[in-house]
Amino acid sequence: MKKYDVIVIGSGPGGYVAAIRCAQLGLKTAIVEKYNTLGGTCLNVGCIPSKALLDSSEHFYNAKHTFADHGIQTGEIKADLTQMIARKNKVVEQTCSGVKYLMDKNKIEVLEGIGSFKDKNIVIVQSGKNKKEIEGKNIIIATGSKPNYFPGMEPDKKRIITSTEALSLTEIPKKMLVIGAGVIGLELGAVYKRLGSEVEVIEFAPKILPTMDGTISKEFTKVLKKSGFKLHMEHKVQKVENKGKEVIVKALNKKNEEVELKGDYCLVAVGRKAYTEGLNLEKAGVKANERGQVEVNDQLQTSSPHIYAIGDVVRGAMLAHKAEDEGVFVAELIAGQKPHINYNLIPGVVYTWPEIASVGKTEEELKAEGKEIKVGSFPIKALGRARASMDISGLIKVIADKQTDEILGVHMISARAADLIMEAVTAMEYRASAEDIARICHPHPTYSEAMKEAAMAATEDRAMHI
Repeated sequence: MKKYDVIVIGSGPGGYVAAIRCAQLGLKTAIVEKYNTLGGTCLNVGCIPSKALLDSSEHFYNAKHTFADHGIQTGEIKADLTQMIARKNKVVEQTCSGVKYLMDKNKIEVLEGIGSFKDKNIVIVQSGKNKKEIEGKNIIIATGSKPNYFPGMEPDKKRIITSTEALSLTEIPKKMLVIGAGVIGLELGAVYKRLGSEVEVIEFAPKILPTMDGTISKEFTKVLKKSGFKLHMEHKVQKVENKGKEVIVKALNKKNEEVELKGDYCLVAVGRKAYTEGLNLEKAGVKANERGQVEVNDQLQTSSPHIYAIGDVVRGAMLAHKAEDEGVFVAELIAGQKPHINYNLIPGVVYTWPEIASVGKTEEELKAEGKEIKVGSFPIKALGRARASMDISGLIKVIADKQTDEILGVHMISARAADLIMEAVTAMEYRASAEDIARICHPHPTYSEAMKEAAMAATEDRAMHI
C-alpha cells in the first residue's frame, strides 16, 4: 500500500491548489478525482465554461446592437450556438489540461476513481471494477458541491435543467424560465437573453441577488428590466412540469395566488449544496451538519484532526477563490507554518454585463450591527471612459466607519468590476481609510476613477465630477 504525507480528495480549485502547495512544501502528495478530467465543477461545468459563453454572447449582442453606433457595419448577424459550445469546450479542455500539467510538474500522483474512507487514514479509490487502497498521514476533503433543488422542481436534465445542462444546450430557447435570482441564474439567464431568448426569473426573495448590498440589487434590477428580463419577485415555486416541448411552472405570488408560467426550458438555479456522497465520512470519524456540510474548526480540521475539509463542502461562500485560499491555508498548516484567511475580504463577483463585485460588509449588515457609517457613491455614467465605450450603467459605493474613516465595504456595478474590486480588497487588507483612496492618483480616463470619486464622496461628500 502506497503511503503519502497528504491525500487530497477532489481536484477542483480547492483540491488541486492544495495539492500544489503541499508538493511545493516538500510533502508527498496524491490527488483523487472521480472524473477523467481534473478541475472539478469550476473548470468543467462552472466558472470557466460559463464565462466562455458569457463572453461569446456579449460579443454577439454587441455585434447586433452596438457596433453600428461605433461605425462598424456588419450585415446580418446570426448566433451559432453549436460553435459557441464548441469554443467553450475547447477553453475547458485547455484549462483542464493545464491542471494536469501542473500535477505532473509538481510530481503529484493523480488517481482516477471514487475516493472513500476505509478508516481514518486509508482511502479506497474505486474505478470501475478496479480498487486500490492508499494511506495518508493527512487527508484533505475537497469534493465541492452540486446543484441544489427543492421538492417540486426536480430537474429531468432535458427541459427542466441545472447549470450543467444550460452550458451545453443544442438550441437557443425561445423562452427560458429561471428559478432563482442569484448569481448562477442571472449569469446563465444573461447568456440566453443576449442570444435572443425571452427570460423570466422567478425568485422567492423580494430582491434579486438577495445577499448583496441593496443599492447594487436595486441598480441591477433596473439594468435587467431595461434589457428585457421579466422578474417575478416574492414568488414561491410549487411545481415544475415537463409537458414535452413546454415547461410549466406553478408558483404562489405574494398575495398567495397561483401563477402559471410557461417556457420551453426551465433552469433551476436555487444554489448549490455540499457534495459528500460516497465518502463514507463516518468510517473516518468525520461529522457533517444538517445541511450536509463537513463540520470544521477555525483551522479547517474535521472531528478527526488530521483530516481537513475545504471549499464548497464546508461552511461559507461557495467561491472558487475561497476554496483556493483554504487549500493553501491547510497545506501550510500541515507543513507547520502559520497562515491566515480574512473571510471578510473574500470578494464576490457576478459576471453579467455590467459586472457586479463586492467586498466587506453591506450597508444593511452594518446598520443591523449598529455601526455608525458614512456612504459615498459615484455613477459610472459620469466617467469619460464609460461614455467612450458606451458602458454607462452602474455605480461604485464605498462604505466607511463614521469615526475612523476605515473602509468597511465596497460594492460596485460597472464594466470591469471583477477587476476593479481588487483595489478595494487590497486597500481593506491594509485597513485603508476612504481618504487614503481619495488621495491616490488614479489614471484618466479609466473606470477606476469612480473608485476614487466614491471614496471622496464617503470622506467628506466632495466627489468632483457630479
